[in-house]
Amino acid sequence: MTQETNTQAAPAENAKAEVKTAPSTLRFVIGEKLGMTQLFDEKGNLNAVSVVHAGPCKVVRVRTQEKDGYNAVAVGFGEVKENKLNKPDLGNFKKLGISPVRHIKEYRLADVNGFEVGQVINLGEIFKPGDYVDVQGKIKGRGFAGAMKRHGFAGQPASHGASDRERAPGGLASRRSLGKVLSGQRMAGHYGFTTTTISKIEVAKVDTENNLIFLKGSVPGAKGTIVSVLETSKPKKHVVAAQVQKISASKAANTKKK
Repeated sequence: MTQETNTQAAPAENAKAEVKTAPSTLRFVIGEKLGMTQLFDEKGNLNAVSVVHAGPCKVVRVRTQEKDGYNAVAVGFGEVKENKLNKPDLGNFKKLGISPVRHIKEYRLADVNGFEVGQVINLGEIFKPGDYVDVQGKIKGRGFAGAMKRHGFAGQPASHGASDRERAPGGLASRRSLGKVLSGQRMAGHYGFTTTTISKIEVAKVDTENNLIFLKGSVPGAKGTIVSVLETSKPKKHVVAAQVQKISASKAANTKKK
């Protein structure tokens, strides 16, 4: 019995050893927003954080300048059953020799050397607490909304018998040629469910065992929304301007006399 168990355990250990890690130059993952919670930092401050289940993400395809005209790495996240895919997608995954994934998104890189299909992205190697990231996702859909809710209009005065115009957008085509409404006018319409990017969100904590990343503040979308987390394109750290102490003229004169 002991020999059989040892022979059975050996292939499993070899399978774990065969898992390759993607280079840390790829600072990009796809994840699912789980919701929000609270965390204490080192100074004892309580911060609201968004929890994103980002992984395990793996490399699905590598684009090269010679073959595709640009350098990029396609990242896959989430599992999907084979009977949920059409034949072209299923055949593509079988050709690549990887298990099917539900979500795929490309990330362009200057150099794709060292990347291979099937590599797994280690969340703890690419993001550390204190780093700043950009989060992209679709915001909540709010259906048909008026101009005040959709564009932040202030409304009109509720006086002089204009009680039915408090939330109206106002005139749209007065003083214009032919009295027409120009295209792009801010009016009532569909609001929400658009792709939005929130820049420079600080990473509060990274849980590599459960593939969780905790981000300070809110991220786009509701619970279950798929978001992209990538290295920020903004300056890495917040710049705190030096405070210049203002001294009155009388006080400055007294200090000079002393």
